[in-house]
Amino acid sequence: MKKIRRLLLLVLLAATAGASAQQLVSDAEMENIRHLRSDWPDLGRFRDENSRIGQPAPGEHRVVFMGNSITIGWIEHRPEFFKGKPYINRGISGQTTPQMLVRFRQDVVDLKPAVVVILAGINDIAGNTGPASLKMIEDNLTSMCEIAAANKIRVVLCSVLPAWDFPWNPGTYPASAIRELNQWIENYTSSHHHIYLDYYSHMADERGGLKASLTYDGVHPDAAGYSVMEPLLEQAIHSALEK
Repeated sequence: MKKIRRLLLLVLLAATAGASAQQLVSDAEMENIRHLRSDWPDLGRFRDENSRIGQPAPGEHRVVFMGNSITIGWIEHRPEFFKGKPYINRGISGQTTPQMLVRFRQDVVDLKPAVVVILAGINDIAGNTGPASLKMIEDNLTSMCEIAAANKIRVVLCSVLPAWDFPWNPGTYPASAIRELNQWIENYTSSHHHIYLDYYSHMADERGGLKASLTYDGVHPDAAGYSVMEPLLEQAIHSALEK
């Protein structure tokens, strides 16, 4: 997430300072800048893989995970969780809800899942793609849920994980905003017949941060963090499939 924020700042430099900005960054960073400018929602990330996956087999209860680095980090820290299951991980590090909304059709709807698990909002609060009010986040989450429901995909909408501060944007102290957003998510899922997955209350410490025993940087879960999340997620998926 820190890397994405730095790259977005450099995009602005590159746009305003031209060649002189290129002297400030590495070739790899310039390539990432060009990628963000040409494919801001990262539609190309999973395009080929989506084509290879094809449609669900008869009787397959496919589940797609839409999210950011916390979602894709599962593959690194607990890859065994996905083995032998019809689970498809579509997390992209650093992403915010507007980026996810743009790619929601190709990375979720077109895969024809029975259930989508959405975990999003923390990077919006961190300002990864610019200032974002809670209303903006809520609107984007609402749109993703409405698209899913219109395509007969059951929704598991997750609470945002606790965080006391962001290593890549220190001084933000997002705990109160996270609590407020999670309250909205819980209310929204209840009134729209979706499943609310409450990670927050199982993972927060006394000040509203992520428990030190469950994270390596205060924001992202480690293997112990994912091991707490997994049974909660399995129960939520089961509840969604039963609806």
